[in-house]
Amino acid sequence: MLSDSFSGARFFLRGISLIMQPGIRRFVLIPLSINILIFSALIAVGYQQFGELLDWLLPAEADSWWSWLNWLRYLLLPIFFAVAAVIMFFTFSIIANFIGAPFNALLAEAVERHLTGAVPENSTEGMKAFMASIVPAMISEVKKMGYYIVISLPFIILFVIAFFIPLLNIVASLAWLLVTAWILAVQYCDYPFDNHALDFLTLRKRLGERRFIAFGFGGSAMLLMSVPIVNFIVMPTAVAGATAMSLEKFRLEEKPTD
Repeated sequence: MLSDSFSGARFFLRGISLIMQPGIRRFVLIPLSINILIFSALIAVGYQQFGELLDWLLPAEADSWWSWLNWLRYLLLPIFFAVAAVIMFFTFSIIANFIGAPFNALLAEAVERHLTGAVPENSTEGMKAFMASIVPAMISEVKKMGYYIVISLPFIILFVIAFFIPLLNIVASLAWLLVTAWILAVQYCDYPFDNHALDFLTLRKRLGERRFIAFGFGGSAMLLMSVPIVNFIVMPTAVAGATAMSLEKFRLEEKPTD
């Protein structure tokens, strides 16, 4: 059990070295750059709008009767950036997954080619194949989001109910951490599985056969996702690590039997 969990964590960390390899880096830099630009633009617009709100609430004119409150600007600006950081943490993975979905398939494919020298059967290599994969990739992300909501909802309810109950709240918190780790493992292993034309049900079944590897992998991703700035590289690291893990532990070459 513990050895499997540590094995999953090692596969995640292995993803860091994999995304640095020649021929793989470009599939990391493109979606990463897009995400950084989007979030930078959102923060810049938010900062501008927040500044205008402060100008309206706290006029800078010296003759204004509430000009003495201008010192609040120095208190509210750090709060704005703190709130922006929290919002970015909770929304980054969702937005990044939607934007990066087509690129993640290419990244998983590049990692597999690097590790095995072979191209997966459901390859999106080439501009035409890549463009054709964008809409199915987005639809797949929506379907996965529905699955995550379905399995998360009972644990969210349990967490809310148990919040004020000693001991039960600890159990509920641990259960929520395990569910989140499972979701992250499913999220990132889906790309190499999909490249081999293995459906979502097969993915969940094979991860369930060695669930502690999945927990170790997803738990590592969850831990680093909570670190600001570092969370920008979690997605490509997780895709690369999940590809290596899927190849070695989850039998991508084996087709499910009816």
